[in-house]
Amino acid sequence: MLDVFSTTPILKRLFPQYIWEVSDSKDEIFLTFDDGPQEGITDWTLDVLKKYKAKATFFCLGKNISKYPKLFERIINEGHSIGNHTYDHLKGWNVSKERYLEDIFRCQEIIQDNAGSSLSHKLFRPPYGKIKPTQAKETLEHGFKIVMWTVIAYDWRNDLEPKKCLNRVIDTTENGSIVVLHDSIKAERNMKFVLPRALEHFSKRGYNFKALA
Repeated sequence: MLDVFSTTPILKRLFPQYIWEVSDSKDEIFLTFDDGPQEGITDWTLDVLKKYKAKATFFCLGKNISKYPKLFERIINEGHSIGNHTYDHLKGWNVSKERYLEDIFRCQEIIQDNAGSSLSHKLFRPPYGKIKPTQAKETLEHGFKIVMWTVIAYDWRNDLEPKKCLNRVIDTTENGSIVVLHDSIKAERNMKFVLPRALEHFSKRGYNFKALA
């Protein structure tokens, strides 16, 4: 993944076909969660979001949807958006276009089977933020929006103290930012520290938390 906490302008210029922020928003922040659903973490996340009347977007792994279908159903029932994060968390740079797309389509089939008619969009985030141009071109041609980020907390890094992750989110998030957190076992310690404090901080400043569409 990109070794930065916030997206640089040059990346947005180099890859304008990707979504990096929501420029037409007003006092809105777009929280996103990668790698779930995960028992004991995604359900906790949903409880905290509900407390602050916040909506978010969950970029789910197909294998985890199959493992925790009830958690996936709860995400949808509580009004959050769903995104595709491949079936098996593939790094696009390491696999062929055919293998990568197969993994995306497999995940999307599981999403559709479990979400039904409630799903009206096709959002995709490449694991690690790494996707080859040929993979991206065909993903877009199949009707997906490729969503990157404005701010990334690096909550999965155990060498980062929770407070540092929180400060990075607070210092670099602004109106229209797409913020990446992870509802995963690896990120649990930092994410559970960051999320409620970030929600409280920005709520007090008049921001709303919206799901991507």
